Amino acid sequence: MKPAILPCIFGGVVANEGVNFTLEKGELRCLIGPNGAGKSTFFKCLTGQLTPTEGSVRIGDVDTTGYQPYEIARLGVGIKTQIPNVFDGLSVEENVWLSASRRQPGKSAVSIANEMLERLRLSPLRSRQVGMLAHGQRQWVELAMVMATQPRLVLLDEPAAGMTDEETLLTAELIREINQTASLIIVEHDMNFIRAIADKVTVFYRGKILIEDTMDAISANTVVRDVYLGHKH
Repeated sequence: MKPAILPCIFGGVVANEGVNFTLEKGELRCLIGPNGAGKSTFFKCLTGQLTPTEGSVRIGDVDTTGYQPYEIARLGVGIKTQIPNVFDGLSVEENVWLSASRRQPGKSAVSIANEMLERLRLSPLRSRQVGMLAHGQRQWVELAMVMATQPRLVLLDEPAAGMTDEETLLTAELIREINQTASLIIVEHDMNFIRAIADKVTVFYRGKILIEDTMDAISANTVVRDVYLGHKH
């Protein structure tokens, strides 16, 4: 699975330039960088929300440059944004079943929904109305909804944002579980959370990839500390 992208330009401003990114099958990669570094633009090009000015995006063997988001989803790409995209008036089980039914009909959707509820430890909450859940629980419901589509690649935008320390720890465990069956690309700011889940980290800076390495190497890199880790954003 090898998504890659080159320049993306808006009104004369280069948001991504010379970015060459490869993700191996089964890999979990975190993206970090200061605000305005180009992470969101890169993510939007992967998901079809934006089309690069030059270069291409490939997911597996498919050139997805110019694809619409729904076409990319059909390739087995699951997307979770920072703001939960859930149905507050429905139960946890109904939310996950609705997501599963988009890919599998009838009893298969029920079976998949039950599996995801167990896998993401949501079975005790299955009858609860999603609108009544805590922030972290709502995020986990959306994770279950993403996984109910049985994706091979999952894109997560700040999955630990706004969570308590306990919720963050559980989210790290859930993401490691998800990584057993899917590759992941995660945009995140919480360094402790990244350290708990990622073997490799990509640092964006001024629209380019500054460095790609392990979290230990990234933390020790003086340039990275100067442009990101040493600052508060």
